[in-house]
Amino acid sequence: MKSGYKIHWTPHALAELEQTIEYLENNFTKKEISNLVLKIEETIRLISQNPDLFPKSEMENIYRVPVLKFNTMYYRVKAGRIEILSFFSNRQNPGRRHI
Repeated sequence: MKSGYKIHWTPHALAELEQTIEYLENNFTKKEISNLVLKIEETIRLISQNPDLFPKSEMENIYRVPVLKFNTMYYRVKAGRIEILSFFSNRQNPGRRHI
């Protein structure tokens, strides 16, 4: 099996992920955090192997993938790698989404 694309998290996406983890730590159990981490790892593996697996978003050349119920990951293929642009919490107003 081929190794797939390299993954690069933008600083913006990492900050959103950190905010999500902090929120979960304050409001949910460790099991729910663990479930999110496993789902993120699975999603990363899938897009690394096949970046066209998920639908494109309303923004040109940017894909969106739901990660569990309350988060959506946005990414693009650029310069031979996958760039994670955003890890958006769906609990927020969509107008706050910056990619």
